[in-house]
Amino acid sequence: MILVDSAVWIDWLNGRPKPAVALLDRLLEEDIVAIAGVILQEILQGARGPAEFEILRAAFSGLVLLLPTEETYVRAAMLYARCRWQGVTPRSPHDCLIAQTAIEHDVPLLHDDRDFERIAIVESGLKLLRA
Repeated sequence: MILVDSAVWIDWLNGRPKPAVALLDRLLEEDIVAIAGVILQEILQGARGPAEFEILRAAFSGLVLLLPTEETYVRAAMLYARCRWQGVTPRSPHDCLIAQTAIEHDVPLLHDDRDFERIAIVESGLKLLRA
């Protein structure tokens, strides 16, 4: 399984010709793509209306959903704090939750967000998939 961040999904949905999108197409063909709840939330909240919301919800309902535990949130908070303590402040605490979810499920993260590169400097357990 490979966890795919919302930035890649958004580019994919908008048909942007980026390397991460091309890689996502290949991963979808291999049926090895996973999503986390917070990523699903970020995708759905961008819907342009109720009809698109339901279309997106249905389209993503078939993916493997990696679920966090209470401890995931605690560890994500610690990861965010560790980043800050080392002078790396992620723009969104969601990124630390996504990173921690990937770490706990032992899956690589396909992303197109420089914050994950910075988080990986602080947390060596985060495996990033580069397109």
